[in-house]
Amino acid sequence: MTNPLAPSSLLTPLLSSTAMRAILDDRARLQRMLDVIVALARAEAAVGVIPALASDQIANAAKAERYDLKALGEEAVTCGNIAIPLANALTAEVAKVDATAAGYVQWGATGQDILDSALMLELRAAIDALTTDLSRAIDGFTILAGRHRRTPVVGRTLMQHALPMPFGLKLAGYAAALARSRERLRRLRREALMLQFGGAVGTLAALGDKGLDVSERLAALLDLTLPESPWHGHRDRLAEVASALAILTGTCGKIARDVSLLMQTDVAEAFEPVAPGPSGSATMPHKRNPTAATMVLTAATIAPNLLATILAGQVQEHERGLGGWQAEWPTFPALALVTSGAVSAVAEIAQGLEVDSERMRVNLDETYGLIMADAVSLALGAKLGKPEAHKLVEEASRKALAAKRGLHDVLAEDDRVKLSMSVGELAKLFEPATYQGSAQTFVDRIIGSLQSRTGKR
Repeated sequence: MTNPLAPSSLLTPLLSSTAMRAILDDRARLQRMLDVIVALARAEAAVGVIPALASDQIANAAKAERYDLKALGEEAVTCGNIAIPLANALTAEVAKVDATAAGYVQWGATGQDILDSALMLELRAAIDALTTDLSRAIDGFTILAGRHRRTPVVGRTLMQHALPMPFGLKLAGYAAALARSRERLRRLRREALMLQFGGAVGTLAALGDKGLDVSERLAALLDLTLPESPWHGHRDRLAEVASALAILTGTCGKIARDVSLLMQTDVAEAFEPVAPGPSGSATMPHKRNPTAATMVLTAATIAPNLLATILAGQVQEHERGLGGWQAEWPTFPALALVTSGAVSAVAEIAQGLEVDSERMRVNLDETYGLIMADAVSLALGAKLGKPEAHKLVEEASRKALAAKRGLHDVLAEDDRVKLSMSVGELAKLFEPATYQGSAQTFVDRIIGSLQSRTGKR
């Protein structure tokens, strides 16, 4: 959804999940606003602010399918927000059956109470949908990490071969980063999704001494946390939720970037699963394009700019913002949609990543054994001293590259090496699996931590 004001059946599915599109469908969003109004009426009826019959009539009329979305949107242009025309339309609908009950629609609440509380319900549903896909992704990468914990692969820094590492550690790192986002979202679901109910300026003056009673019942009916006070002009909780979504999308982008690089013809070590139907190039049938990774990277490019809008919108005027609050309306849905697309695509990658361990071994040998130069230098350093060993290996590396010979063979001919270690000792230094430090412990710790979190779900 590149433009949340003009959803496209052509573009929106590229960048969002089916579940999130359903959550953010216009009629679903309208129903959440109506649900807040109904809950308000129920809460007020329970403490005697409005008649019980009035709350029943309001509930009967609060069905989103009864209302013309296009007409409401057009009326919002002159009203300044969608809550006002919705309240008017609901009032008219209730009045068809009970004119007295119609007078109690949205009693004592402001439009911002309705919109903000509906947003809380929306974000809760969005977080639940994201958490479902996150768990799929985490589980997929965790299984792969266990499967490939001893599969050696080139570790790359600054896009260059650096040292060998187990591919399982890379995969475990993906799972751990995604798990941190899942925990972040779960925490925010508990701590940031608060009822907004304050009336015109946050005092609930219209409800007299019943304001707190109504607030408590309304929070309970909506299953939202009741804050210590209304928060019309303070958007820090929303900024934190938006930040968590953008961070999650960035994490997905990092994974997608790696996968797209691993899929390069010259690397060819791992591949995202092939989706059913045409997924290659329109003109080159031999190509296997990183389709899912492309969409994730697109989302990761868009998300930070959406977050910037939410952060800028925190600067609001007095008890109700002028522009900053309104900027949230199209931005949050867009951010939730692109985040969902990124997470959904990464989950598909995690569940079906194809790993070519033989190619990984070939790539480890691509630099004539230079990837093990650090291991050799350290081993020789213990015998010859670090400066001399470093210089020796550096010179041998240049010779190996110039002659396109293996570093092992060049070193084996050096008298200083012959005097320092046996043929077997030198050969062992060129086995990638022998130079992984604490990698296996890190894999164990990550997987153990993930399994522990899974048990606490």
